[in-house]
Amino acid sequence: MSETKKLANFAANLSFDDIPKDVVERIKFLVMDTVGISIRAMHDAESTPALLSASQAMGYLGGQSRVMGSSATYTPPAAAMINGTLAHSLDFDDTHAAGSLHTSAPIIPAAFAAAEMTGAGGSDVITAIAAGFEVQIRLSLALNPTEHYKRGYHPSATCGTFGAAAAAGSIFKLDSENMESAFGIAECQTSGSMRFLADGAWTKRFQVGYAGHNGLIAACLAREGFKGPIGSVEGKDGFLQSYAPNPDLEKAAQNLGKVWETMNIAVKPYPSCRYSHAAMGALAEVRSKHQITPEEVKSVEVGLPHTGWRIIGETDDVKRRPVGAVDGQFSMPFCGAVVLRQGTMGWDDYAKHLNDVATLELAGKFTTVTDPWAESEYPANMAGIVRVKTERGNFEEKISVPKGEPSNFMTSVEAREKFDDLVSPYLQKNQLDELVDVLLTLDNEKSIIAMLDLTRSQDSTLRMAGED
Repeated sequence: MSETKKLANFAANLSFDDIPKDVVERIKFLVMDTVGISIRAMHDAESTPALLSASQAMGYLGGQSRVMGSSATYTPPAAAMINGTLAHSLDFDDTHAAGSLHTSAPIIPAAFAAAEMTGAGGSDVITAIAAGFEVQIRLSLALNPTEHYKRGYHPSATCGTFGAAAAAGSIFKLDSENMESAFGIAECQTSGSMRFLADGAWTKRFQVGYAGHNGLIAACLAREGFKGPIGSVEGKDGFLQSYAPNPDLEKAAQNLGKVWETMNIAVKPYPSCRYSHAAMGALAEVRSKHQITPEEVKSVEVGLPHTGWRIIGETDDVKRRPVGAVDGQFSMPFCGAVVLRQGTMGWDDYAKHLNDVATLELAGKFTTVTDPWAESEYPANMAGIVRVKTERGNFEEKISVPKGEPSNFMTSVEAREKFDDLVSPYLQKNQLDELVDVLLTLDNEKSIIAMLDLTRSQDSTLRMAGED
């Protein structure tokens, strides 16, 4: 049996009862995290007004599907696109280290949109998300994400299209044959370029959201009998051959239903590229342990795995001077400087620090290098090591497993603090608490519509462009 058929059989036949309880609980946790990020991005991400205005201009308003944090409704594909873009707009969303990708942003929105189309309940949505995660992650592992990145592709978007198709196809109850067809339709839509790194463009956010949009369309076309090519994963001119020079085909469907890669998904404590987090944690530790003040810092060297260095460290002179939030999210010197100044970093710190002279001066003291130890930890861990030179002496700290990884996971208290910090400016306390209760018992919900309605601000002054 081909790898494509194995993935299609898994996604088509997965039931809620097949999913271990710890996986179900983890998915609910990840849904809560994604919803919180999306609500904040609806109101705060600088790309959101243009996204909503364009959606209105293209006639996407007035459909049956909800967008998180919004009072407006959209067509289902548009809702998947907008929700996916919002979920990825803060770069605060979850990651999978070995797959080097963001998992939830393309998949959860596709599952939500499909559920609104069909009236599916919470347990079906959880099942769909599980199918999407497992397909998406295994395809990235099979690609070899380092090689995929070197070709200029963004695996969260390329592999996310397949994952979104699996999630939506699960909601639509596609059989194995039609699920394989959906994968074939998804494959012809896979895209996602790393070119945004050149100038801080907003395309990284959009292409992940568009993966959710394309996956939903692929599954819907397949449901209605539209034929996609078979063997889209392993076949000639298929996904793996087209997007990576040396794919490992065996990993594409390895241990499906036995090993749950969902449990290897990490949650972010900082709204920046995941490759920066180990070093940021190490800088926070050095700062606290040795009571370092920014004024006494002479220089900082950050060591990263090579793949991470290419994304957040290469060309230090550029990375030290981020122009906007996207530049900042992918700047190790900037993120490190913020942490050295205040011990942590949240979304609001971009507005606070991007034009702060003291922060930028401190960022100018950073050098980012490929470190042999960090490279030896990769890809299992996105490790980081920091060496801080001060007037009092030199200090070193390294972290192999950053906060939020499965073996160093967020506590329920930390997760709730992150959610509240993101959402509390826009939802009243009683509404916020009710939303959390619904999210954490999602499997008991007969419909997800009430949950999505709870994401809407009750303050009319907080509505975005294109809304009623």
